[in-house]
Amino acid sequence: MDEIVTEQAGSVLRVQLNRPTKRNAMTSAMYLALASIFSAAASDDNTRVVLWHGAGDSFCAGNDIEDFLKNPPGPGESPQARLMSTLLDFDKPLVAAVQGAAIGGGTTMLTHCDFIYAGESTKFQMPFINLALVPEFGSSCSVPERIGHVRSAELILLGGPFDARRAAELGLITRVLPDKDVLATATDTARQLAAKPAGAMQASKRLMKQPFREQIRAAMKAENQEFSAQVRSEDAREALTAFLEKRKPDFTRRTRAAQA
Repeated sequence: MDEIVTEQAGSVLRVQLNRPTKRNAMTSAMYLALASIFSAAASDDNTRVVLWHGAGDSFCAGNDIEDFLKNPPGPGESPQARLMSTLLDFDKPLVAAVQGAAIGGGTTMLTHCDFIYAGESTKFQMPFINLALVPEFGSSCSVPERIGHVRSAELILLGGPFDARRAAELGLITRVLPDKDVLATATDTARQLAAKPAGAMQASKRLMKQPFREQIRAAMKAENQEFSAQVRSEDAREALTAFLEKRKPDFTRRTRAAQA
């Protein structure tokens, strides 16, 4: 599909989110396409490494809200859940080049990458609480496991933006670079990885993920159930509608109406 572009360069598969006018916001179709791409790459002996980045000046601004309102994920199988499972079980190296917006899923998808190079312009955010939602992609487990509960609470429960230097300080990314150097550096790392023994590389990644994989899988299942319930709530409807209308949400409206 045109909204995701792939290119095979030797043993490196380049995957580009390609909706620059929408800051590469994800639709249901894009989730399914990405899941298929990563699934195929996992079983393709010609692909040793995947390099992932966004077109234009952003990595990914999260969900396309209009598409999301039309196709809210359910508690079981969904396009989002399919991609989550595929990323969790992807044992080949995954290198991300990130710049500009990395919002919502644009941040949480990155928790499944092995190398994350972020440009100085990058703004990360997990704003789920602001939309009356909960974290996704297993981030309610993987982020606290990496940086601890207190730091995770700042990012997840307040839901505010943080820059690339803060992400590096917390240990969420590999390195901060000038924007112009991000893709080149990520490409160089991908090529280095592709030149190493593939069997040992995949086995090493599996061993590193083994202690946490099932915990994250369980977190994904619990997140999906909670997310499905919350996205259908009145608070979420107000938050998402306010986002589209470019206004501040009013979560006290229902309380005031009941008291009237």
